[in-house]
Amino acid sequence: MTDAIYLEVSEKTEAAEKAGRRVSVSGMLKFSGVSRSGYLAWLHHVPSDTEKRREAVKTKIQDIHDDFKQNYGAPKITVELRKNGEVISERTVGTYMRQMGIRAQWSKPWTITTKDSDFSTELQNILDEQFNPDCPNAVWCSDITYI
Repeated sequence: MTDAIYLEVSEKTEAAEKAGRRVSVSGMLKFSGVSRSGYLAWLHHVPSDTEKRREAVKTKIQDIHDDFKQNYGAPKITVELRKNGEVISERTVGTYMRQMGIRAQWSKPWTITTKDSDFSTELQNILDEQFNPDCPNAVWCSDITYI
């Protein structure tokens, strides 16, 4: 949504600059449906302590996830964060990981070690070859012509 609005606004500003006109901020805000007070509040926004901590924790989570070859999930990352002195719950770590789009690699608890010995049901004669000739070299015997 914001990308589409950004593209439309940038197209309008380029068109105005080509025509030699000045671009008014109020006009662009009106076009994009944002109030001037909302724009000014966004422009002078300072991140809160909670936002700063959240970003710092997300950075730590990403570092731990990468250090352990992306094998660790929320429970193990929570243990690692607590070892480093961070007070955080496993649920919060899981939520942050979901927001960041990272997840642990899942490995199967077992590997398949046996194969089905009955291959006859799976094999098909696609080329319609004759695997049971009448006599040895029967195909070669009938095709040879002598001059």
